[in-house]
Amino acid sequence: MPHVRQLAETPKPTGAQQAPPPPDMTTTPPSTTSPAAVPTGSPETLTATVPRQFVHRAAVAETLLTGWTTTGADRFTVSAQWPRAHQLHVSADRTSYDPLLVAETVRQCGALLAHTEYGVPLDHRFVLHELRVGTRPERLAVGPLPAEPVVGITVTEVRRRGGRPAAMRYDADVRLGGETVATGHIDVSWTGENVYRRLRGGRTPDSVVALAVPPGLPAATVDRAVPADVVLAPTRRRDRWQLRVDTTHPVFFDHPLDHVPGMLFLEAARQAARVRGLASRPPVALRTVFRQYAELDRPTWIQATEEGTEYIQVVGIQGESTVFECRVSTGAP
Repeated sequence: MPHVRQLAETPKPTGAQQAPPPPDMTTTPPSTTSPAAVPTGSPETLTATVPRQFVHRAAVAETLLTGWTTTGADRFTVSAQWPRAHQLHVSADRTSYDPLLVAETVRQCGALLAHTEYGVPLDHRFVLHELRVGTRPERLAVGPLPAEPVVGITVTEVRRRGGRPAAMRYDADVRLGGETVATGHIDVSWTGENVYRRLRGGRTPDSVVALAVPPGLPAATVDRAVPADVVLAPTRRRDRWQLRVDTTHPVFFDHPLDHVPGMLFLEAARQAARVRGLASRPPVALRTVFRQYAELDRPTWIQATEEGTEYIQVVGIQGESTVFECRVSTGAP
């Protein structure tokens, strides 16, 4: 049986700078501090989350992964734990897990493996280009204990620059009790801090002042329990909303950022689907492309551009540019 790793050495920085990737969406490791030593034990008797720095989270509570195993060339098994209650990623009545929890789990898998298995330094910035998730909602019920999914990861492509990994694509098979409950696909790249700063024109979380947060839609209309989790503000058009960017939100802004995070856009697409009438069934699939950074100090507009009985196409717009596109489906994934 392959050895299950729950803590690993901090990867050593390579020192190599990489050319900037196309500007899309980055996730930022909140700290490069090495994890402290912990007591060892068998996986059956001692379980901990992986170091939060490996999945670009500041809060341990938002760190979903608990270990990983190499099963073959570019193939891995990652273990996770899903909480029975969560501010965003569990339904308001706490009966089911949300597709966005699957999306966040699959995203964290890529960050973890990039750092631990492909030698990406912890100070590198990750740029998410594409994310696809399909789920089986009937298999995502919250049980009497936290769910412990097992995620099979297959890295299908590693793109290199200067002989070093610079980007990758991977597929995810999310299983509970040995049964597939969701699948995912991600295309992600990364770049060094210095290159990222040049790419961002010197923007930092401290130098950017976010716009004031406008009043949101009623929480019940977007299936949220509290107004603070509403990310859409009404406009004069029924198919267009302003994105509410609250930089104090503990989940979307788990740590300071200089741009709008991708998970906020996914939630906006989910809420737009709810507003537009796709409320009879939960979303089962999300197909998202991130095209460029969305700035905190400029208004972002969320618009429904195409709709059917089982799907909605949502885009995010800043100025004349489309920053993201997402197709939310409530039919078969």
